[in-house]
Amino acid sequence: MTEEKGLSVSRACQVARLSRAAYYKPGTSWAERDAGVIAAINAALAERIRWGFRKWYDRRRNLGHPWNHMRVHRVYCRMKLNLPRRAKRRLPKRDRQPLFVVPAMNTVWALDFMRDTLYEGRVFRTLNVIDEANRGGLGIDIATSIPAVRVVAFVAQLIDLHGRPQAIRCDNGPELTSEVFTAWCKA
Repeated sequence: MTEEKGLSVSRACQVARLSRAAYYKPGTSWAERDAGVIAAINAALAERIRWGFRKWYDRRRNLGHPWNHMRVHRVYCRMKLNLPRRAKRRLPKRDRQPLFVVPAMNTVWALDFMRDTLYEGRVFRTLNVIDEANRGGLGIDIATSIPAVRVVAFVAQLIDLHGRPQAIRCDNGPELTSEVFTAWCKA
């Protein structure tokens, strides 16, 4: 390159702010230089493929490997092993509905869960069913666990007692978005 521009090696190194020793030094590949780190990473991948960098590095450090974390991370990324962060599970898109109250009784029921703790430390949950027209409580189911099958049975009891509502409003809780409850609502 210096012959093309007509510069001497020393003048070209001055311009590039590079020492002449670095200019003449033969280059080494990163794979040769970091062969020990690569071998340790490959051995760890044979054991646990889903370990991230931090977990892997901490375990190797405890085994007595002297490598700096920045060097190991550089090699880890060059081997294209850095995994993307796990994203939060997104809820499915639902159409927004305006919250207006119909003044007629037995039109819209609202279902919601609450939880509390007893003095002894046990947790219990309540399923509250409210008629939105008069805001009167139609029923409360209390238990330590209220799965979707129990929700369906309780709401069916209330329908037998008060009649069938035109709509049921509920949140995105796991009991109210389960296949059991949604299939019952469609039926």
